[in-house]
Amino acid sequence: MTDDRTEGTAPDVATLGRIETEIALLMRLGEATRRASGTAEHRVLDRAAYVILRYLDTAGPQNVSGLAARLNLDGSTVTRQVTAMQRDGLITRTPDPADGRGTVVSPTQAGLQRMAAVQAARTRLYGDILAAWSPDDRDTLADLLHRLNEALDARNRHR
Repeated sequence: MTDDRTEGTAPDVATLGRIETEIALLMRLGEATRRASGTAEHRVLDRAAYVILRYLDTAGPQNVSGLAARLNLDGSTVTRQVTAMQRDGLITRTPDPADGRGTVVSPTQAGLQRMAAVQAARTRLYGDILAAWSPDDRDTLADLLHRLNEALDARNRHR
């Protein structure tokens, strides 16, 4: 395993600098685009609720510690988010059959409907933004973003 210092040739360092800049811009512009969107679907869920609902939709019911581990978040942070989501009718909690002291979190139909609305709005938005890109370029972007997310997730899990 390497340390956090950049190693390699000058072109490698320059490329890594470009990647760092582009990721910083991607994060800023992605959030600005979401906020500036005129459609209400983008605002029916906050970012944390959307990510939690997306995960529950694919992985099924989870306990809070499982959610926290998967999302690389502190358990108390997830507990606060889940409490707010339960108050808003987006999730339900039931006793954890494996540990009676804990609970299992499941999405409600209303939560899944809101998540689907946000997902559809985002899909349309990126469809518009990437309309001039070829299908192969869009597919390559999706593959590379997936690889980047996997690498980020793996790095966070090994810390």
